[in-house]
Amino acid sequence: MAIGEKLRKLRNKTKYSQQDVADILEIDRVTYTNWENGTSDIKSQYIPKLAEIFNVKIEDLFDIDPKLQINNFENNDSATGQQGIIINISDSETAKLLSEQIQELIKNLKK
Repeated sequence: MAIGEKLRKLRNKTKYSQQDVADILEIDRVTYTNWENGTSDIKSQYIPKLAEIFNVKIEDLFDIDPKLQINNFENNDSATGQQGIIINISDSETAKLLSEQIQELIKNLKK
């Protein structure tokens, strides 16, 4: 989801009008409207204030929630000494694609 769509969604959730948000930011309503519509970029100086207005973390304004996270782990227990990876997938299409790619890699390793 684009940042403009997220702004609109958050604004509607908080019941603010575009003018309300623009007034808090001390900018023109048209400027804020352009941000929501994606016709102009948000100046970085306003991003922390937008997060504050909507009571969210800055990263929540951006589409940085990955569908796939891969983390390494190592068990420091000397008896087992296990190592591996943890894969968190939050999207069924991504899970299917990853599964197919892993199966193909395994096939190629067996050759």
